Amino acid sequence: MMLDRLKRWIPRGRRTVVGIPLLWLCAFFIIPFVLVLKVSFAEQALAQPPYTPLVQQEEGKVTVSLSTTSYKTLSDEVDAFVHKPWSEAVQESQYLVAYGNALKLAVLTTLLTLLIGYPIAYNIARADDATRNTLLMFVMIPFWTSFLLRVYAWIGILKDNGVINNVLMSLGITHEPIAMLYTPFSVLLGMVYNYLPFMILPLYANLVKLDGRLLEAAANLGCKPWPTFFQITLPLSKAGIVAGSMMVFIPAVGEYVIPSLLGGGDVVFIGNKLMEDYGVNTNWPQAAAVAVVMFILVLGPIVYLHRSEQAAREAEQ
Repeated sequence: MMLDRLKRWIPRGRRTVVGIPLLWLCAFFIIPFVLVLKVSFAEQALAQPPYTPLVQQEEGKVTVSLSTTSYKTLSDEVDAFVHKPWSEAVQESQYLVAYGNALKLAVLTTLLTLLIGYPIAYNIARADDATRNTLLMFVMIPFWTSFLLRVYAWIGILKDNGVINNVLMSLGITHEPIAMLYTPFSVLLGMVYNYLPFMILPLYANLVKLDGRLLEAAANLGCKPWPTFFQITLPLSKAGIVAGSMMVFIPAVGEYVIPSLLGGGDVVFIGNKLMEDYGVNTNWPQAAAVAVVMFILVLGPIVYLHRSEQAAREAEQ
């Protein structure tokens, strides 16, 4: 009797374990996304909320009005890039430029954090227990301070009379300040610095499980360190690479604070355009359409990375 009750309880428990994350996903992603999608097919209006309703009822008759004006604005910008000179297209295509900056710097951030974070994660994973805990603490230390404070600190480091320029001029390496702040370089540097721990931790979690006997066997068979790395360590750490890349790329695409503070308005991300349309311009339908298109653009890389991570985990098993 007890066994029958246990059998009935286990499936119910599994449904509960799976159901809670699904409810969370539905409440904080699916429903908000549907609302944003609905707003994207409305038109801007001087009302509260500042967009026209999609469904109206007049004299007992229900009418549904879907507007593609916001999406047409984006398609017109694409058309300008195709048929007009580059200089004119860039001036007229503010959203496409923001898309390009966001995707380009997000990809560069992901690649640089991987190149920098992989050796750090590998050495932490191969260290002894006491040293490993200390090194992990150093990785986590930036999280002890406010995100805004860390970004503001880079302003003091990169500005014309900042730390770097003062050191370079005092050493005679340069005689005038180097323009580093409010450039794509400063935005990229700030993003790499802030997202580096998000790459290191998944890589460490994967590399720490790597069986050291495989490396010893390769060495005993005469395999050199670099071939051992590319043939054993790197393939077995693919799941960690994919997980870290997802944790960096996804938030980096929609970054708002770093481009605003370190870009100074010259480096516009899609997050900045969304904030501008939702705030100053009060053009919620346009902002919603931009967000929907951004989601579609990012969905492809996310699905690819997710499937790669699943394939890597299945290969490990």
